[in-house]
Amino acid sequence: MSDKIIPGLNIIYYDRSEYLIKEDVSLDDCKACREKDGVTWINVDSVSDPSLLQSIGNVFNLHELTIQDISNTVHRVKQEDFDNYMLIILKMLEFNKTSSSIEAEQLSIVFGRNFLVTFQEAPGDFFGDLRAEIKIAGSVVRKMGPDFLACRIIDTIVDNYFNAIESFGDLIEDKQDELMANPTRQTLNSIQGIKKSMMQLRQYVWPVREILSELGKKESPLIKEKTVAYFRDVYDRIFEAMDLIENTREMVGSLIDIYLSSMSNRTNEVMKVLTVVATIFIPLTFIVGLYGMNFKFMPELNSEWGYPGVLLLMLLVAGGMLLYFHRKKWI
Repeated sequence: MSDKIIPGLNIIYYDRSEYLIKEDVSLDDCKACREKDGVTWINVDSVSDPSLLQSIGNVFNLHELTIQDISNTVHRVKQEDFDNYMLIILKMLEFNKTSSSIEAEQLSIVFGRNFLVTFQEAPGDFFGDLRAEIKIAGSVVRKMGPDFLACRIIDTIVDNYFNAIESFGDLIEDKQDELMANPTRQTLNSIQGIKKSMMQLRQYVWPVREILSELGKKESPLIKEKTVAYFRDVYDRIFEAMDLIENTREMVGSLIDIYLSSMSNRTNEVMKVLTVVATIFIPLTFIVGLYGMNFKFMPELNSEWGYPGVLLLMLLVAGGMLLYFHRKKWI
């Protein structure tokens, strides 16, 4: 299997003066680059093949538990130091406009003295800009090691967190306009969906803070002193992302308050109309009840104008009450 071409297994090798990219390579190609002194970035675009993961693990002397963590795509975000290499598991997040929800894809990063391997959950080009930067001979990434490459990959993921959060911010503004115009039960359900997605987003982003805090302390010989400052910069960025998430969650809470307030106002309007109607009919009901007693000596019963007179009285009472309510601005 070592000389067999494997689709989705790609290599980027670089140092200060040399740049090499190979797509759909074999394990022998990985071993050959492994022997060089520059930086070898190997990307595996799927973790669905256990035998491939095990073979790559043999090439880079990865622990069995590392292979298990990489293959488990629902694993929590984590970071582990195995002395000769470091494992970082993160979630790449994408905002789905159709369902207005978060789609998460696991990315496992393994880097050592002169290599870095990324394991994607599914095929996709998430780091096109970073690959383009590596092509530039004088770029910073070409002058640094795999620890800096890992930092840049994490930075790219964190930047995309901001895109996802901002997409939710735009969606919340649309829902706010919808609430002001015509709040419905469907609107409330969509707001509850946004709230659930924000909770999920927080669960993915919050542990990254702890990971970057550890990486910024330079407790591993795999992280060079000059790379620490870059990890700390990404650490500051993740704090900004957390603040933005908390602000967005507060906006979602305010949307629910707006919905409840709108529904309460609508109920009050309905009750006001019913109360006005009931209030108008109270004296009319009294008049009708009074003349419905049919006592023998009620003078109006024998009057020729008794019936139209009572109707006119009822109209005057109703009209007078409507005029009174209007002047009080109750209707």
